[in-house]
Amino acid sequence: MNSLDATIRSTKTKGQLSELRKKGFVPAIIYGGKEDNQIISLSKKHLTNLINQENFASAVIKIIIEGKEINVLPREVSFDTISDEPIHVDFLRIVSGSKINLEIPVKFINNDKSPGLKRGGVLNIVRRKVELKCPAEKIPEELIVDLDNLDIGASIKISSIKLPDNVAPTITDRDFVIATVAAPTVVKEPEKPVETTEEGAETSEASSDASTDGSDDKSSTESDKNKDGDKDKKEDQKSASDKK
Repeated sequence: MNSLDATIRSTKTKGQLSELRKKGFVPAIIYGGKEDNQIISLSKKHLTNLINQENFASAVIKIIIEGKEINVLPREVSFDTISDEPIHVDFLRIVSGSKINLEIPVKFINNDKSPGLKRGGVLNIVRRKVELKCPAEKIPEELIVDLDNLDIGASIKISSIKLPDNVAPTITDRDFVIATVAAPTVVKEPEKPVETTEEGAETSEASSDASTDGSDDKSSTESDKNKDGDKDKKEDQKSASDKK
């Protein structure tokens, strides 16, 4: 349980409150139960460290005032619109035997043991916090959801989570869903174009064919020329013989 040291304050005007904040303190009030409200101030640094914790709104805090310990719950925090620093806090005094409605964070474990997630499934979280009605003396810090053995299509409902004794959800008319293991989204990839190497090979083959065809034509032409030359030569020889 976290604790904060507090000092009873006697500030009454806005000027006094501004001066208090300039000194690094945050005004606060403790109310609830049969005791009178207590007006206090807290260290801004220590308070900010607690506010930054995920379960601050549902965690029991022990406030120590002049040696006296008071268990409280944060109910409302006011922030400066420019600096976003806390400027006032309301705390609810925890009274034995009472019940409180609180939003409790949900924690998921054993993600690596889920067959559905291993096969590419997606954990679809519907509720990151669940509002519960809890005894003031027994407030759970978090709700545990075990994903072990959960396959694609599995649905985790509030009934599948083990709650502490005397703790119940504020929603009572249905067994609401906390999360599901959804199927992976299939994305159709476009067809791949012909690779450059294949195109190069085709081009090379075409060039080779063209080169071969050209060589054959050239050889054929030269052969025809040679034949014609031999024919002309023979005719010239014959003509010379006839003249004799």
